[in-house]
Amino acid sequence: MILVGLTGSIGMGKSTTAAMFAEAGVPIYDADAEVRRLYAPGGAAVAPVEAAFPGVTVSGAIDRARLSDHVLGDAEALKRLNGIVHPLVGRSRADFLVRARESGAPFAVFDIPLLYETGGEKGVDVVVVVSAPADMQRERVLGRPGMSQQKLDAILAAQKPDAEKRARADFVVDTSGGLDMARAQVDRIITALRERAKQANGGA
Repeated sequence: MILVGLTGSIGMGKSTTAAMFAEAGVPIYDADAEVRRLYAPGGAAVAPVEAAFPGVTVSGAIDRARLSDHVLGDAEALKRLNGIVHPLVGRSRADFLVRARESGAPFAVFDIPLLYETGGEKGVDVVVVVSAPADMQRERVLGRPGMSQQKLDAILAAQKPDAEKRARADFVVDTSGGLDMARAQVDRIITALRERAKQANGGA
């Protein structure tokens, strides 16, 4: 099975692109969705994260806005948070991979926002980067509730530049041309990956 890492900076259209892969029947592991589950009431990350960052829990769940205030721009705090969350995510990822292999799928996609930032590209065979022009990215992100230019700047400072991600990618999906163009790019990538998987299996 080919392991595909799907990544892209904030506001590039990664979630929409991941949905296109899912609509085509590709198994998708959404790391951010798993983190949301871990942060929800009863989630395995709630107690240890609250212990590390007192005051970030609201109604039994981790409040991501409060947590962001603690870690954004603080490399040491972010490292401490990742040390709690990454092992938990890793276990769920392993379970997903077992199910994907058992399904007989030729490849599976791991939707990981900070793939390059965490060295996650070492654990996949192929990387797909979702990208768009900086002005479009800024417009998309600043249109979100509670987002400010200052917060966006801090988020971008913690992410590798889009140009670097594009340069390192095996495939790039440019979302600046609308949904139909993005979907056509995804379809071409799926075709290429299926052919690669077929060749890896001796053409069977």
